[in-house]
Amino acid sequence: MRFAVLGPGGVGGLMAALLARAGDSVEVLAGESTSREIAAGGIRVESSRFGDFTASVKAAPQLSAPVDAVLVTVKATQLQDAITRVPPAALGDALVIPFLNGLEHVEILRRVYPLDQVVPGTIRIESARVRPGLIRHTSPLAGIEIGPAADGVGARLRAAGFDVRVRSDEKVMLWEKFVFLAPMALLTTDARANVGTIRTERRKDLTALLGEVTSIARTEGVAIDPASILRFMDAIPGSMETSMQRDQAAGRPVEIDALGGALLRRAAKAGIDVPVTKKLVEQIDSRAASKSA
Repeated sequence: MRFAVLGPGGVGGLMAALLARAGDSVEVLAGESTSREIAAGGIRVESSRFGDFTASVKAAPQLSAPVDAVLVTVKATQLQDAITRVPPAALGDALVIPFLNGLEHVEILRRVYPLDQVVPGTIRIESARVRPGLIRHTSPLAGIEIGPAADGVGARLRAAGFDVRVRSDEKVMLWEKFVFLAPMALLTTDARANVGTIRTERRKDLTALLGEVTSIARTEGVAIDPASILRFMDAIPGSMETSMQRDQAAGRPVEIDALGGALLRRAAKAGIDVPVTKKLVEQIDSRAASKSA
């Protein structure tokens, strides 16, 4: 298939390289300097699961040639600016498949592109961009879920090496990732610590936060047991960190609005009190404001 990957960072760079290695046509869309660097040297991947390799891909600042699918892999903080790289007139019949953190990005994309061409997906991975064109995949985790309208794309991602599951209910799919990711991201960022630390030293906050998030999910018709999410968190490696935590440490914008902000907006709409979420969002926002002052 022909793919465009919008945002060749830790997630997009790995997806682009693995798809190219599997024989698909891949073009990454990024800024001028990043595009030039990747076009000249390809994407280098360092991964215990997929091996160390370099894949050649095309690169450009904007989509101009027809593709079958555009994989949107930028951070939520970059989405509004990034989608200008994919003009609606250039999209044609291509699917737009976002792999972002959060719940609200699908609505944003469907205001720009045809509703039936935006097919949500989720990804669970620990991968980081070391520099433009160098991606480090730091755990065996590489799970993707995707809507049935994009099952052909799912087949190509499976052939590239990802663990792929096709889901029929996009709301449940998005919430199932969100109820795991949002508490973990908020607490690791607030504590400046890995998962092992928060599930021991901040366990009271963790269980309270899981209760708040799953309560909000239930108001949207998605029933998730917080105890099952806690068991899953207890089983993952304690050394795991979140991308929001790493962004904060590096002084980059954090996805606090896409995660904490989305929770607060939904809680207000449902009339649910979420004191732990509110406290964490205020503390992380305050920290970011003091750094920028």
